[in-house]
Amino acid sequence: MTSQIPILLTIGEISRRLDQPIHRVEYVLRSRNVAPAGWAGNARVYVEADVTFLTAELRRIDDERLGEGTR
Repeated sequence: MTSQIPILLTIGEISRRLDQPIHRVEYVLRSRNVAPAGWAGNARVYVEADVTFLTAELRRIDDERLGEGTR
């Protein structure tokens, strides 16, 4: 039996992966009520599914800002 250990990412690592400022990542996490998967000391950690969600939300926010989300 093999069990995979999930990769847990801090906000800083998510920010680097998405090439976004930390404050934008934190804003989306807070405003969309994304709960951390856990804690590593004082750092909140998130799973890959959360990163996928954040990517989509940041793209949606950018599209709306550019006027592509309204018709």
